[in-house]
Amino acid sequence: MSAPYKELIDGETFIRASLNAPHELLCDRLHAWVAAHLPANSSLKLLPRRTALALRPGVEICPDLALVHGGTARLYLAAEVLQPGDHHPDTVLKKQLYADCRVPRLWIVDSRYQNTEVYGSNALCFRLEAILSGGETLTELTLPGLAVAMRDLFAKPSA
Repeated sequence: MSAPYKELIDGETFIRASLNAPHELLCDRLHAWVAAHLPANSSLKLLPRRTALALRPGVEICPDLALVHGGTARLYLAAEVLQPGDHHPDTVLKKQLYADCRVPRLWIVDSRYQNTEVYGSNALCFRLEAILSGGETLTELTLPGLAVAMRDLFAKPSA
């Protein structure tokens, strides 16, 4: 389990609870897959999990996974792995922040329903592009060769 941590959302401090082993396993898998498919010459940089990022004044969040532009540190892709009983900050507050700040890519990984919501942003809107589950596969154009089958992401750890 991880230690509790703080996030600041529009001036309000949220103390986020310790994260359980299943949550951390999903984070481990996502980080390993993204790191393995991030091209060596990419302008994107994978940050350590829950690195604090200031999106705007009064907002400092800690995504479970973050890809930032190397030169500007601007957030390109965030992944939030939900933990039972602690969904509201990730699924409501932070999703709205990502939309407001026009973060290009967002993945919300939900172990309860074993699915991943994929959001995209452009100059006009922030939109839900897909809800992936079962045999469906998560891909990302900026990560050539990345193909994460939902059944592999949510597989029980081998003994």
